[in-house]
Amino acid sequence: MKAVLFVHYGDPDVLYVGEATEPVLKADEVLVRVEAAGVSRADIMQRQGNYPPPPGASDILGLDVAGTVEEVGPDVTAWHRGDRVCALVNGGGYAELVTVPEGQVLPIPEGWSALEATTLPENGFTVFDNMVTRGRLRSGEAVLVHGGTSGIGSTAIMFARAIGARVIATAGTPEKCEACLRIGAQCAIDYTRQDFAEETLRFTAGRGADVVVDIVCGEYITRDIRALATDGRIACIAVQGGVSAEINIASLMRKRGTILGTSLRPRTSVEKAAIATALRETIWPLFPARDLIRPLVDSVYTFADAAAAHKRMEASAHIGKIVLVPSDQRAAVVHT
Repeated sequence: MKAVLFVHYGDPDVLYVGEATEPVLKADEVLVRVEAAGVSRADIMQRQGNYPPPPGASDILGLDVAGTVEEVGPDVTAWHRGDRVCALVNGGGYAELVTVPEGQVLPIPEGWSALEATTLPENGFTVFDNMVTRGRLRSGEAVLVHGGTSGIGSTAIMFARAIGARVIATAGTPEKCEACLRIGAQCAIDYTRQDFAEETLRFTAGRGADVVVDIVCGEYITRDIRALATDGRIACIAVQGGVSAEINIASLMRKRGTILGTSLRPRTSVEKAAIATALRETIWPLFPARDLIRPLVDSVYTFADAAAAHKRMEASAHIGKIVLVPSDQRAAVVHT
């Protein structure tokens, strides 16, 4: 099968399309013929040699896909050949075929294309688990979302609005701030020109954010605490700003705040299946309306242009999800 490969770590130009061995289907797995695969920060880090796949996972990049079920293992009961699905995979998404545990598979929402549905798995699992389950965001609360135009950030904005929360988002340019507002944020902060902690407190009349969704961390944590409401929760999802932070513990104690840290990829298939079940029961029914939650595809590249897709992500030029397709037969793209 065709797949996006690399033989040594490095910049995006190490990526190329080559022949890979087809994955071997296990008893509890589904084989998906990939029509679209999402590009994520984890892919960038793995290509650079900074995020190795967990034991037993494919070393081919790609954590979320959409397409058609090609075959199912003998223990699979929920899915059948021909089903239209999207899935959070443990690796191997940048390929024509990929296997995935059946519990990590979800139906493509009614009215969504496979390309559009590829925006959902990694972003949806990550945001729902961190912001809703672990962060306990509820209707009427305020959430501060860093990187509001990223795949994670844009999904967090839409999920939070669907829950009934007030959304504050940060972004690095006036244009991206405008995009955050179009996506659904009620307040957008240009972090290059404004202090996001002060602006969050201003927007909430001094109360602060009940939940902070942080894909930056590093020195941001100190300001997250300043922006936090009493009993607030900071969900650390990524460390683009660095893995270390010096904080005033007393300030966290005064807020009775909680800092949560998590990583999705190393978790077990049972844990990921539980997230999928919660998503399907609570959020998935909202997708057909394409209202508060809608597809947000930034750009589409073929497997042969995977290097260009990675360069776009590394430049933080995207708004929404960057998607790869095996060939140049691209579906319609929804823009902000």
